[in-house]
Amino acid sequence: MYIGIKSVKALDGYEVLLEFENGEERIFDLKPYLSLGKFSELKDPNKFKTVRVNFDAIEWDNHVDLDPEFLYEHSKEIEKVSP
Repeated sequence: MYIGIKSVKALDGYEVLLEFENGEERIFDLKPYLSLGKFSELKDPNKFKTVRVNFDAIEWDNHVDLDPEFLYEHSKEIEKVSP
């Protein structure tokens, strides 16, 4: 099942809040990838905060991108608090 990304927000601790087209919100932790190639440039908090949606994926100003299938599979669901 292909679910595109509707919105993304940079959070503290090198995490991003993702909203998928199905309405689900998930958190992706980028820390494990910050030692890999161009991902290491995102250790700079100002560069990390440049994340945006590009088509159905996310991308940073240094042209590093991640596709929605990878993000969905490797992110954690946000627990909904019942009223």
